[in-house]
Amino acid sequence: MHWEQILATRMTRMKASEIRELLKLLDQPDIISFAGGIPDPALFPAQAFRQAMGQALSDAQCATSLQYSVSEGYAPLRDWIAEQMALIGVPCTRDNILITSGSQQALDYLGKLMLSPGDTALVGWPTYLGALGAFNAYEPRYDRLDPGSNREAQDFRDAAAPGRVKFAYLSADFANPTGVTLDQTGRERLLDMAEDLDIAIIEDAAYQALRYDGEAVPPILATEIARKGDIEACRTIYCGSFSKTLAPGLRIGWVCAASPVIGRLVLMKQAADLHSSTLNQIATHLVAREHFAAHVPMLRETYGRRRDLMLAALEREMPAGVSWTRPEGGMFTWLTLPEGTDGAELLARSLKTEKIAFVPGHAFFPDGTGRNTIRLSFTLHEKPMVDEGIARLGRLLRG
Repeated sequence: MHWEQILATRMTRMKASEIRELLKLLDQPDIISFAGGIPDPALFPAQAFRQAMGQALSDAQCATSLQYSVSEGYAPLRDWIAEQMALIGVPCTRDNILITSGSQQALDYLGKLMLSPGDTALVGWPTYLGALGAFNAYEPRYDRLDPGSNREAQDFRDAAAPGRVKFAYLSADFANPTGVTLDQTGRERLLDMAEDLDIAIIEDAAYQALRYDGEAVPPILATEIARKGDIEACRTIYCGSFSKTLAPGLRIGWVCAASPVIGRLVLMKQAADLHSSTLNQIATHLVAREHFAAHVPMLRETYGRRRDLMLAALEREMPAGVSWTRPEGGMFTWLTLPEGTDGAELLARSLKTEKIAFVPGHAFFPDGTGRNTIRLSFTLHEKPMVDEGIARLGRLLRG
């Protein structure tokens, strides 16, 4: 069977995630990994989930937990999320919330909903690799999203022809991969640009709760609601997730948006998997309701301290010509290496000689540029491993 003859054209745009492949290295005990942007499993609220699963599978609850459910998601969980959204400046109801199987599924649905082949998605340069993977299946073009640029709306339209610009995608808080946060002025300019282009904004807020210092900036959706007074008038689509705060293995994320958008995404959900795991939604609701308010500050303290350890180690160990971001939250710092250094080649050498793992930066650029960049995650390790790993990286770069 020659499968290539019957595959859709979209398959030419799809490839394995370099990050997912690198996660396999975590099983090798001699590797110090700064690669995957994953939470520390030692910090999972495991006992709370054991109790929640027991309650969800009790005689009184199991008929609901193990049954088919509505595509929009478990109503008590959606109500709880709506309450949390109000706390960050986004008043809404459960009708504005759709539960997804992780925020990655939300990105896939949004690409399917809005992109026709040849349309343009505006993304950061670099941007989240998983977003590119989700959107690539729908055969878009990419153009550079830079809220600080002076490009006019017509410039974007001309570059997109004969297709059209459909949305701007970004992670405004502690972006993956750079760790950079878009300031309030940048958020206002982005909203102005989206109005001029008449496009949607996809706000990927996977790390929004993990701020360690600095002043919190309202979500883009909150800023737009402050302008327009009602979420139903807004073009921003907020994607949230419990993967970075509670447990990624349960795959519970959500979309918060105007109800017409939610209604169309429900159609995507019904065509894909009917609904996210009812059992996991119920357990997540029980844990979030009782533990989220205390659990997240503990994560902030731990990850913030580990960020400081990595930044201090970089100051000690990096040779001249290397620079890096200093994130106020999230999971990543982004290194720019001297011109002519190739992050992919550096990783290959590192795995052979220094036994450290990181993500080469070119994977985050739609055009494959950025060869002299790498991404480091600081969430998994304490001081001994951080100091040793960054010392090895410095030795590698000096060599």
